[in-house]
Amino acid sequence: MWKFASCDGCQLSLLDCEDELLQLADHVEIAYFMEASSRQQAGPYDLSLVEGSITTAEDARRIREVRAQSRALVTIGACATAGGIQALRNFADVDEFIAVVYAHPEYIATLKTSTPISAHVPVDFELHGCPINKKQLLEVISAFLHRRRPQVPPHSVCIECKLRGNVCVWVAHGTPCMGPVTHAGCGALCPTYNRGCYGCFGPKENPNTESLCHWWRSELGTDKATLIENLRNFNASAPVFDAASRRLEQGSDKK
Repeated sequence: MWKFASCDGCQLSLLDCEDELLQLADHVEIAYFMEASSRQQAGPYDLSLVEGSITTAEDARRIREVRAQSRALVTIGACATAGGIQALRNFADVDEFIAVVYAHPEYIATLKTSTPISAHVPVDFELHGCPINKKQLLEVISAFLHRRRPQVPPHSVCIECKLRGNVCVWVAHGTPCMGPVTHAGCGALCPTYNRGCYGCFGPKENPNTESLCHWWRSELGTDKATLIENLRNFNASAPVFDAASRRLEQGSDKK
């Protein structure tokens, strides 16, 4: 388990498995997991789980080393798969931010962007979420143990709402919701409590962000700034969310 720029939440999701983690320990040898143990074992490794985005030149160098030592590499969480909340820097002037925040900007060494692991090395599977779903993580680990493709549903949060019997917050209350374009995995947590989805699990398979933006603006009266804010959330740098927010910002959206 490797950490880059992140909050450690996805690593904690693995530790939250508790009883399942004990069973897993019977089948794997954990060689490197600094969140759980100071013990370190040199590679090569059969499976590397990577949390966090690449935000420094040192990160970029280190992820190449990890990839070279790993038979399979899986990225976990919004930071590793889409740059994370820190990818908001991709839409701003990082030098200006550094000058405002730090008394001695010359001591800060960082990249102007926060990018997913896949922008730097080949990735065998991406597990989305902020944080990830621990049951999905166990499925991914089990799949690699048995040399099969992980079975993680590609559908949207809307399907999860239907499975839970939720009343649609968009239809019933006119609440803007990212559910139609967001990958399932959270169990429709926010809509279950009458809040709109915030898009924590990133874009689902083939999301129609153009239609979502059109309906938010024309039917719900959502202003452009709020739309951009929702697209630039936990998965701001996910290509489909990035493109949609830039179209809105430039005023080139079709609807």
